[in-house]
Amino acid sequence: MADADVLTDERLRRRRVAAQLLHRPRHSSPSALVRHLAGVQAQVLSAAALALRARSEALTPARVDRARTRDRSIVLCWAMRGTLHLVAAEDHGWLVPLTTEPRITNAHRRLRQEGVPAGDVERAVRLIGSELDRDGPLLRAELAERLERRGIRTKGQAIAHLVWLACARGVACHGPDRDDQPAFVRTGDWLGRTKPNPPEDALAELAVRYLRAHAPATPADLAAWSGIRAGDAKRAWRAIDRRLVERATDRGPMWSLRGTRAAEPEGVVRLLPAFDEFLLGWTQRDLIASATDWQRINRGGGWLHPVVLHDGRALGTWARGRDEVRVRGFHRLPPDLGPAIAGESKEIAAFRAGGRTGGR
Repeated sequence: MADADVLTDERLRRRRVAAQLLHRPRHSSPSALVRHLAGVQAQVLSAAALALRARSEALTPARVDRARTRDRSIVLCWAMRGTLHLVAAEDHGWLVPLTTEPRITNAHRRLRQEGVPAGDVERAVRLIGSELDRDGPLLRAELAERLERRGIRTKGQAIAHLVWLACARGVACHGPDRDDQPAFVRTGDWLGRTKPNPPEDALAELAVRYLRAHAPATPADLAAWSGIRAGDAKRAWRAIDRRLVERATDRGPMWSLRGTRAAEPEGVVRLLPAFDEFLLGWTQRDLIASATDWQRINRGGGWLHPVVLHDGRALGTWARGRDEVRVRGFHRLPPDLGPAIAGESKEIAAFRAGGRTGGR
């Protein structure tokens, strides 16, 4: 089914702002936000918390931390693109195996390069599970020490890949922090029993969840965001074909979920943190910033800098100063955005200080 209304780039950006909840249509808990987004990139936990702040007025860092470490409604794990994410605990059982599977072969290859025999890899995964059963939570260094005692090589990057593999297999996940370091726990102990979906059902669910937070979009966008293979992304699209509505855009056909209310909020200004989902969700980056400006956002090394976003367009980057946020525009910033940027800056300062967010 196609919608004859052609979306300009401006309207497309605004629809995606709404899909990402950056217009803050309602108060949301950390778990509700994470579930809606399907995942929040979180190799820097403070940035992940700020990503949730950008989408809700009702959060504090303590609420986000409590959801992860006490309520266990969200969990830190490797997921999309093989990187660390916060995901809803209820999604762990199907989302993690689906999104990490394309990188399992590479993990084995890297372990061979680190001098770990194939037989030791499987034994290490089993031992990680048994050690966590007995004494978890355990730091990565503690797991390395215990594996070394059993004759398994963990030097160099070997332990990192072994722990990643144990987590990708669902044996382990991140639990509470210890001494400001991530500790690992047995997944079943931490989250309870999680049930994986059959592959086709998992692909269909992933497509639905992706579109709720990213539409209008394409199968190529799903593949780029999730890290699954392009062919699997197309299979996912076909699996939910009856739920899709084709949207004509200036960039060609894209798709949304049928029955979804298509909001197009205007004037939304947000200071997004490093690695925000809005920067990672689609293949065409020029909708967010020109090629030259994108190089200022992604200056190499895989690091995506925090950005000033206005109606889905990145106007500059920002960094935290001693007393305030320092903004560096790609070009001269419109003067009328000053109050909104100042309000965001004040809200971020309050959030970092442990207070509740409050502006819009």
